[in-house]
Amino acid sequence: MADDADRAQAAIDLLLAAAIQGAKKPSGPCPTGFCLNCGEPLKDGLRWCDANCRDDWERYHAFGNRHHQ
Repeated sequence: MADDADRAQAAIDLLLAAAIQGAKKPSGPCPTGFCLNCGEPLKDGLRWCDANCRDDWERYHAFGNRHHQ
């Protein structure tokens, strides 16, 4: 039978799992169904077709943000 400490630990575990999941959400642009760099069609929820396109897109936008302020 669970005591107060067990119930408290279960609640802490749930809150921690929710916080971790929330922190994993990607920041940046929303998926459009196409690679944001090269325009290739993608499965739902993806933003780039591979790591190279993602890195190119990030470099391009980092450069633009530094030089257009």
